[in-house]
Amino acid sequence: QNNMLDFVFAVDDSVTWHMMNLLKNRSHYSFLKIFGPKQISTIQSYGAGIYYNTLVPCNGRIIKYGVISTDTLIDDLLHWKTLYVAGRLQKPVKILTQNENSKLQAALVSNLKSAVTAAFLMLPESFSEEDLYMQIAGLSYSGDFRMVIGEDRLKVQNIVKPNVPHFQKLYSNILQDCPQVVYKHHLGRLEASIDKSPEGQFTQLMALPRTLQQKITSLVDPPGKNRDVEEILLQVAHDPDCGFVVHQGISGIVRSSSIAQSAKTILTAG
Repeated sequence: QNNMLDFVFAVDDSVTWHMMNLLKNRSHYSFLKIFGPKQISTIQSYGAGIYYNTLVPCNGRIIKYGVISTDTLIDDLLHWKTLYVAGRLQKPVKILTQNENSKLQAALVSNLKSAVTAAFLMLPESFSEEDLYMQIAGLSYSGDFRMVIGEDRLKVQNIVKPNVPHFQKLYSNILQDCPQVVYKHHLGRLEASIDKSPEGQFTQLMALPRTLQQKITSLVDPPGKNRDVEEILLQVAHDPDCGFVVHQGISGIVRSSSIAQSAKTILTAG
């Protein structure tokens, strides 16, 4: 009851949405309301592409709600451009309503598959089901400066431990289709044996979202060499620290978007 409830609205036309919302709920906005819907939508596009109204009283609760364009959301889900909303959607959430957008549906599934692939690369050869969900839930906090300043360091554990059944529901279809994972239904647990050979890791690296591949490439390839992505990922696949390089790449994505989004909050939350 005391926790702030967090909503995200994916909207096809941000300017029209803010225009209507300013008419209905002007008090939800900071001083930025004086600039009108077009300017608010421009500010929305910076950082992680989401605009938050926070500390809004609603039906006896305090809520915050973010507004993101559907196209920006799909782009983040597919390519992990910022991993901001894509990261939230790697954890169990309640989807209240969803229109029949097949591109969005496919992008939501793609994001979950990418989360599993990245987690496999960073985990050891064998691990428990809870280890997997801890790794997935931690993806979007890697490199987030708020985890050092202010945010609870036990946050990932607090997300996973009470919600294991919800994680199972979210990822069961993907894990059942994964040849490296065996569900021991009679024991109620998952057993995994991940292929850590260079060939196995190369296949997984090639399946990662585009932005993450680019981040890994920039970490490994010195400026001026201009080798292609495939060649560099093959080198990383042979590296004993492959999982750490993937972690660094994810941290680089999250660090940039979390700083930009937090700076934006100064304006959007007043």
